[in-house]
Amino acid sequence: MNKFGERLKELRIEAGLSQLQLAKKVGITNSAIGLWEFNKRVPNLDAVIVLAEFFGVTVGYMAGVED
Repeated sequence: MNKFGERLKELRIEAGLSQLQLAKKVGITNSAIGLWEFNKRVPNLDAVIVLAEFFGVTVGYMAGVED
């Protein structure tokens, strides 16, 4: 899942959101989002699903296994 952080940051920036704004919209802490974007932690599947649905992409795209 090393591409997850890249994809998350890219999608967040494209949406014009700060980490804090995204966190509030999806109910995840901004510290978790920061850790994921820097590949310091790996999110659980529930968080990946929430983020994929929010951004309108697949879980596979978020995980970096599909383009």
